[in-house]
Amino acid sequence: MADHVRLVRKEFENNNERVPDKIRLGNHFVDDFIFDDNGTADIPINALRVIFNIISIISSEQFRPEDRPRQLSLFDEEFETEHNVFASMKIRNSKISPSGSSKQVVDAYEFLAKFKMSWYKSLNSKGKEIKTFGGLISAPTYDRWGYTTFLISSYWLKKLLVIPEYNYVLYNLVYNIRNNKHIIFAIWLSKLPEKGTALKLSTLNKKFGLNYKTANDVCFKFLKPARLNLNLYNNLSFNFKYKGDLIYILPFSTKMIADVDVEKHNREQLDIVRRLRYFRNRYGLQESEMIQFSYQYKNIPQTRELINKAFSEFITMSRLRGIKSTESQGRIFLNTIQEIIIKLYRDTKMGGLLPNGYPVII
Repeated sequence: MADHVRLVRKEFENNNERVPDKIRLGNHFVDDFIFDDNGTADIPINALRVIFNIISIISSEQFRPEDRPRQLSLFDEEFETEHNVFASMKIRNSKISPSGSSKQVVDAYEFLAKFKMSWYKSLNSKGKEIKTFGGLISAPTYDRWGYTTFLISSYWLKKLLVIPEYNYVLYNLVYNIRNNKHIIFAIWLSKLPEKGTALKLSTLNKKFGLNYKTANDVCFKFLKPARLNLNLYNNLSFNFKYKGDLIYILPFSTKMIADVDVEKHNREQLDIVRRLRYFRNRYGLQESEMIQFSYQYKNIPQTRELINKAFSEFITMSRLRGIKSTESQGRIFLNTIQEIIIKLYRDTKMGGLLPNGYPVII
């Protein structure tokens, strides 16, 4: 049989389209596809959504071979007896681009079809070499009104299904976090031991496709914003410090934060998180715009009170003008709130003493 002929042996259905809390990422897949000797793959956010949804669809058939050895034999019989064997799958387009952008969907599948496109070889249980050609996916067919259908090779399918070692990652990471490198960092973080690790600046730059000159820069321009995101949206976050060119990463469960909140002021903290999500979603705030705003709102009670007062005045002003408050988006929204904060602050006793001592949210 010619090497270029594709044999489709299975079709994965996703009838109920349930949304899982978490997915299982096999370490072999992570090491071979997302990370390799050349560093990290700079996989775009929409392509990451494709990967997360593929794993969600096949999740019920994932297995550890030591627990279900018969399942591995069945996989070999179905997918690893001939060259170029594939499975068929389809994903709703809105899962990849919630905004409905056709270009985002097409670009995501094109990236995954071309990325690491090559011949791949594996040995089945009988020692026979099986060859498959392609990237993670092949032959995507886009239907602008509903789904994209594509093939996934037996080589990569095996790494996703057969998972002797794996880690859980939250499914909604690819929807809550917009920075693809922060998601890739979260995937890497899930593989770390509890005691953490230490990396040289050059190693961290290479691993995550960065180009920072100093350890201080990478800590406060990359790791700090990543930690803010993971504190909000992940089940695992981290602390960091550096000494010279050596950067220490120590993972911790965000449940630890939640436990403290339960004991002290759980309701207040939950309200803060919800309020920040409200501001971000309703007023189209980008990740870079959220960093300073989020820090001030979460950590300085007096500033949080001032922001809430400024926001109430902003809503009143919008109504008086007969316009929707959501017409102010992103930086325009933050600039407006900042102007109101300055006015409110200068009307206070402290503002009379230190007129330029107002909090800065942008």
